[in-house]
Amino acid sequence: MNIVPYDPKYKEQFIAFNTDWIVDNFGFLEKEDQEAFDHIEQDLANGAMIYFAVEDETVLAACMSKPIGDGTWEMCKLASNKHRAHKGCGSAVFEAAMQWAIDHGASRLFMISNSSLKAAIHIYEKFGFRELPLDDYEYIRGDIAFEKIV
Repeated sequence: MNIVPYDPKYKEQFIAFNTDWIVDNFGFLEKEDQEAFDHIEQDLANGAMIYFAVEDETVLAACMSKPIGDGTWEMCKLASNKHRAHKGCGSAVFEAAMQWAIDHGASRLFMISNSSLKAAIHIYEKFGFRELPLDDYEYIRGDIAFEKIV
């Protein structure tokens, strides 16, 4: 398995993995999800990065980090290929995206999640993220937030 930075040839898989994951877990995409998918190139031009776990030209997982202001970067759109075994690839792309943010000036990493997503929460905690009280979760499905001060 190789961890590679964004390549346009993987864009549709990034969108498909995230769409499948969100719909499978929550039943529908939110307006903010579609906006994120529609603005990938703009986010990348503004400093964001998406990392992919790739094995034999098959994408196994992906994760994005993007600057949202004042040294804060959002970790977002962590998803995997539901048709392939991929032990460890979620952690690997998450770590790569996290390191990109740190290397590009992040002093705080932030994410919104859902408390039912035990595997994802395990990844966040493994990398030192702590739950953060938050009143407005932006997404309907978001009921928990995490941050890491770097």
